[in-house]
Amino acid sequence: MLSAIRQFIRNRRGTLAVEMAMAVPVIFSLMLAGVEVTRYVLLNQKIERTSATMADLVAQSDVLSEASLINLTGAAAHVMTPYDIDAAGRIVVSSLTNPSGSEARVAWQRGYGAGAGASHFGLEGGPAQLPDGFVVRGGENVIAVEVFYAYEPMLAAKVMGAKELYNFALFRPRFGSLASLSP
Repeated sequence: MLSAIRQFIRNRRGTLAVEMAMAVPVIFSLMLAGVEVTRYVLLNQKIERTSATMADLVAQSDVLSEASLINLTGAAAHVMTPYDIDAAGRIVVSSLTNPSGSEARVAWQRGYGAGAGASHFGLEGGPAQLPDGFVVRGGENVIAVEVFYAYEPMLAAKVMGAKELYNFALFRPRFGSLASLSP
């Protein structure tokens, strides 16, 4: 019996199969994690670019209507491609103004997309909740665009879990006040 055990220990056949059986799950897990992390980073970059692009396009308008705002959200949807902002995301465009010079307020606000996400800047007609250090001076207004996206991991759903991704951009209008929407 002892000699059979020694012979079994010295036998090197099948070593590669055992090593592969141990290494393949680790390599496969690393590959899947790499794909998921890359997708997560790309989606964050898309959200950042979408908020900045949308805020820039709105801020370039001299007069803004509901119809032109809807057209601009179509452009933002193209920036988010291949991710569907209409189904899993939401774009919130707000005009923050300070007409009296005392307190910034949300002059108007429009949301587009089926996803969830309430503005972090406040509700239309209410006081604006501005980021630390950001000021809307008296008589000025600022365009704030927020992008929300419901991130669902494709491969590692149990490991990473679903998250709401968020980014915002603030731009001052270039060609006049956008404190109100024209008909």
